[in-house]
Amino acid sequence: MIIHLATDHAGLDLKNSIKKYLIENSFDVQDHGAHEYDALDDYPDFIFPCAQAVARDTESRGIILGGSGQGEAMAANRIKGVRAAVFYNGPDDIIKLSRQHNNANILSLGARFMNKSEIYRVIEIWLNEPFEGGRHVRRIEKLDD
Repeated sequence: MIIHLATDHAGLDLKNSIKKYLIENSFDVQDHGAHEYDALDDYPDFIFPCAQAVARDTESRGIILGGSGQGEAMAANRIKGVRAAVFYNGPDDIIKLSRQHNNANILSLGARFMNKSEIYRVIEIWLNEPFEGGRHVRRIEKLDD
């Protein structure tokens, strides 16, 4: 599975750590930036290419980061076929349900609210949680129409 990554300046260090972690765990990673720190960069410049790549390849997933992850998810969700879920610490059920019921294909993380070990744990849950299908398929189809 290909994992697409993207962030603005707020999540740069964590994105780089996640990239290393995913590669060490045998994932193919595509990094859409940011590649260097620039406090004036704009998250849509990185999030849109990442979300478009995930939408094109339905077998891939994306992980995006920002200060809270909110704006990044809003940007990603403008791309047809993307279902970005926001997480910045809370019950694990949020992550599980984003996969089980919504088949989230992008995980948007709040870098200012989580540390590396928490993020790795959440990523593992999210990558391994299956989509339930069933009645949820109909709802997802309505999102994509």
